[in-house]
Amino acid sequence: MKNTLATLTLLALSDLAYGISGQVTDQSGVPIKGATVETAGRTLQVLTDSHGRFSLDLESDAVSELHIKAPGYSHRTLHLDSIESPALHITLRPSAIEQIDVTATPLHTSTMESAQPVTVLAGNTLRRKQADTLGETLKNEVGVHPTYFGPVASSPVIRGLSGPRVLITQNSLDTSDASRVGPDHVVTSEASTAEQIEILRGPATLFYGSGAIGGVVNVVDDRVPSSSDATGAFQLGHSSVNNENDVSLTYTGGVEQIALHFDGFSRDGDDYEIPGAAELNADHSHTEEEQEHEAEGVLENSAAESNGFNIGASWLLENGYIGLAYGRLERLNGIPGHSHASGDDDAHEHSEEVDTVSDLKQDRWQLISELSLDTALLRGVNTRIGYTDYEHIEIENNQQGTLFQNETLQTRVDLLLQEIAGWRGALSVEGKTTDFSAIGEEAFTPPNQTDSFAVALMQEKHTGDFLWQLGARVEKVTIEADSIKWHETHHDAEEESAEQEHTLLDFDTLEFTPYSLSAGTVWNFAENYNAGVSLTYAQRAPSAAELFSYGPHIGTGSYEVGALFDIHASENRHFHYRNDVEEEVSNNFDLTLRKHSGDIGWVINLFYNKISNFYYQRDTGFTSEDLADHAHETHQESETVGDEHSHDHGALPIYVFEQADTTLYGLETQLAWRLSTPLTLTLWGDSIRGKLDDGGNLPRIPPVRLGFQLQYESNGWETGVNLSHYFEQDKVAELETTTDSYTLLGAEVRYTFSHNLGDLTVFLQGENLTNEEARVHSSFLKDRAPLPGRNFHLGLRGEF
Repeated sequence: MKNTLATLTLLALSDLAYGISGQVTDQSGVPIKGATVETAGRTLQVLTDSHGRFSLDLESDAVSELHIKAPGYSHRTLHLDSIESPALHITLRPSAIEQIDVTATPLHTSTMESAQPVTVLAGNTLRRKQADTLGETLKNEVGVHPTYFGPVASSPVIRGLSGPRVLITQNSLDTSDASRVGPDHVVTSEASTAEQIEILRGPATLFYGSGAIGGVVNVVDDRVPSSSDATGAFQLGHSSVNNENDVSLTYTGGVEQIALHFDGFSRDGDDYEIPGAAELNADHSHTEEEQEHEAEGVLENSAAESNGFNIGASWLLENGYIGLAYGRLERLNGIPGHSHASGDDDAHEHSEEVDTVSDLKQDRWQLISELSLDTALLRGVNTRIGYTDYEHIEIENNQQGTLFQNETLQTRVDLLLQEIAGWRGALSVEGKTTDFSAIGEEAFTPPNQTDSFAVALMQEKHTGDFLWQLGARVEKVTIEADSIKWHETHHDAEEESAEQEHTLLDFDTLEFTPYSLSAGTVWNFAENYNAGVSLTYAQRAPSAAELFSYGPHIGTGSYEVGALFDIHASENRHFHYRNDVEEEVSNNFDLTLRKHSGDIGWVINLFYNKISNFYYQRDTGFTSEDLADHAHETHQESETVGDEHSHDHGALPIYVFEQADTTLYGLETQLAWRLSTPLTLTLWGDSIRGKLDDGGNLPRIPPVRLGFQLQYESNGWETGVNLSHYFEQDKVAELETTTDSYTLLGAEVRYTFSHNLGDLTVFLQGENLTNEEARVHSSFLKDRAPLPGRNFHLGLRGEF
């Protein structure tokens, strides 16, 4: 009887040109205005009116699911083959945990409906947490820590992994900067103009390739608009800790079939105030004369100024849109701890410390198209093309030092497949070419080019209380690097000089074919509860920096040597070129338990990641002064390389990229408890353990931490207090120092004035209110750059 009623219902809907209508309410029967009702796997969606009602007109009856969502409520999936009445009445349950859809994948994914853990920052939550850098914006998200290269540069560390293992994307396209090469390089994504930021924890290689073996951070903005509805926002702010002023503006609008977008920001600040001295144990590491010149209470050379804008336009079609955007970013900032002797190299008593600044410029073009289709094979095509021209110059004593350049062209096409036997998914084809170069005395990698081409297939299916997700991806990666050269200067009797170039080493072209497989399920095992399980086998091709590095990386205060070199620890220490590196292989298991409805919501994640041939930087215990000087020898036969750099950087510790079998595992927890209608308590914490299978620990693994937040919202007022405690990290790698525990206290108050044109919010935020000295264990600069001291951020934000 039930099947008969369902069949009659579907036939009735088909007779009405397959129109679907109904009402969305809460559990008390109160209509929910502004709820989103969308068809599974399609771009067709509508919002409910003031009575909670909606109507969808479909072109065919090939729709099996509806997805319904609203702010403050748990998402719901409705299977049309199970409905018993043509008049749909959909009830949503309130949720203490915010639930947001993810745009980073071609499959339907939300923070509570994914086999792998996902975090999304959007709306007021994103506005409250936004900072000058992406790493600092995300540093309090579960499972995410910052690299923290002082306040001027910071990238996300996901579950202990960073660098080339964590992909940073803008609207699902690579940011294509130099931040994956070194932690002293800025991520060129701006949180102040973003719509939302999505974090995919664990391997996301199926969607983004081997560079996402540790996770993905996708910054979503509206630079390529998909609607001509007029919306906008602006923000003005001032921070006391560095006397920084910031302003940002976004606007999207248009007429009929043309949508236009503009956003821009500007930020200008001085050196940061810190508790005490920047140098850890400074009294023991400097002479009395040097201590006199060491600034107390300020992190020298940490000032920064930046500005940028994006302009875009789209042609809106009946079945989607196609648009183009151009963006420009400029940033000038100091590099804390990056200084060296200048003057007479043979007479250090006459030398002085010279600060270095980074001058960054990036031009970025994006073409984005999303089109719905109704063919026998395809239900849609999503196309993304990005071209990025990036450079930053390190300037020393007002003279150009090292020039870093990165030019990237990337194309990605997702073919959204029609549902077959209940399976719905996408075929993704992607190609990318990256030209990277570092030119100058501090260039620690030779110019190189990386080409990749990939094909991936992702599928999902609902069966009863289970959502099944499967995927596979294969890539072809080719890496080429220029030869390492040195220049010899000859002087004749008349004191004229001539320079002669010599080739020390020619690199072979390297080719890799990494592939990835994934299987996962989400099980709604009880009302308001679900469990997610995923298994991922993923391979990663090494990055050019991990392979070819050979030279001083002054930003991190180290001498970096790539995995293509073996150290010969003889009397005349040198490195020998080899060519037997392998892909990194990850076997990752994720288990997630969630309670997603009611006054108490929680998420528990357990992960276990077994990685073979893991690339990591080992401290050899040697310094650059221990290397034999082969600058005036020919090495064509022995293929050895010596220290060819003449700039005086002092004795830099030598870090070598090596491969080893490793294991990372951990726990991530979050609990939200709505104590009353205006008052919510949030508790969270995470723990990461990284070990070498042959014994010892991985370097720079973040410590255990616990967090607390109490938030009150009522009648336009928002107030909150938060506390986070970082435990001592004493599980350290060989020659790595421990990091003390610390506790950070913050608070905020906001008031929103609502009017006919929109909302106007005045806010005051306080950070590190106890002015505690805190050092980030995952930072290369932890002994030279503590976190900023007490800060107050006063601002005004308007939305219309």
